[in-house]
Amino acid sequence: MPANRDKKTGKWNCQFYYTDWTGKKVKKMKRGFETKKEAQDWERHFKLEKASSLDMTFGDFYRRYEADVKPKVRENTWQSKVWVIEKKILPYFKDLVMRDITPRDVLAWQNEMRKMESKDGNSFKGTYLRKMQAELSAIFNHAVKYYELPKNPAVIAGPLGQHNADEMLFWTKEEYMRFIPTMANKTYSYMAFEMLYWCGLRMGELLALTPADFDFDRNNVSITKSYQRIKGEDVITKPKTKKSVRVIKMPEMVAMEMQDFINSIYGIEPSDRIFVLSKSYLHHEMDRGVKASGVKRIRIHDLRHSHVSLLIDMGFSAVAIGNRVGHESAEITYRYAHMMPSIQDDMAEALDEEWKEGFDVSEES
Repeated sequence: MPANRDKKTGKWNCQFYYTDWTGKKVKKMKRGFETKKEAQDWERHFKLEKASSLDMTFGDFYRRYEADVKPKVRENTWQSKVWVIEKKILPYFKDLVMRDITPRDVLAWQNEMRKMESKDGNSFKGTYLRKMQAELSAIFNHAVKYYELPKNPAVIAGPLGQHNADEMLFWTKEEYMRFIPTMANKTYSYMAFEMLYWCGLRMGELLALTPADFDFDRNNVSITKSYQRIKGEDVITKPKTKKSVRVIKMPEMVAMEMQDFINSIYGIEPSDRIFVLSKSYLHHEMDRGVKASGVKRIRIHDLRHSHVSLLIDMGFSAVAIGNRVGHESAEITYRYAHMMPSIQDDMAEALDEEWKEGFDVSEES
């Protein structure tokens, strides 16, 4: 049906029929458009989306992608995707027709992203650029798999950014021991950093902890959930991966500190969150401690790297470390290999001894 004008309001509306997913014809009406063209454009976009036609714009397809994908992922995972897509991808691609987007369009977008700067005036890190590319490619992959797009132009255009950060920062034990006394005047801060450093927790895992998660007879803490702040609300989710669900044995002194700390919290129930803190609070506390102690500034998440590097230095295997921190051992080996420079020497020396024993090169008595 054509668009028509409401005589009372002066606004335009459109009325039309479309075929829904069951094959049934359904009448649709939409009011309140300022111009006839706006009403006609809305009708055209609606019909293309319902028909899942790749003649729709990227912006329209994104709504289809959201309807398909959002129910399958964790809410905080979806929100992290939305942030990148809406801020860095949609402004460039939203009005382009899906089937007409070429690798050249993606290359032009990549070059624009490389020029952009973050709030601190620096270029975006390689890992962040890679995340942008991954989100764009995921949308095109969805169109290829489910909506018959012939090929993914983002794959043809090639990578943007890099897989790993340029540098993995961490504190040595000596640096941490210089930092932690600066937290002694704030018990919540002190215990938060103790758990992060000595147990290798993710921040979300720390902030989700309750008294019921601790078994002080065995000095164990069970990691079964994660805390996120999503759209202004506190949300408890499952841990990042299946591997993340684990039981961590705490150092005895840390377990004693933690037990005394929980006992000192008036009225706390077994299911109450212990660390009712914001992530920004912990960042502020780290800034305070770094300034007071003189150690280099690292991210909160780098305390987890510091925990892993300490365990590597102590000689534990990638498998054992992976089980403790909730990573696959292969990822530990790959990401932290640069921290193991002496291992190749140790291997060579051990193999040399095996060679000598095998050939029995010692002199006969």
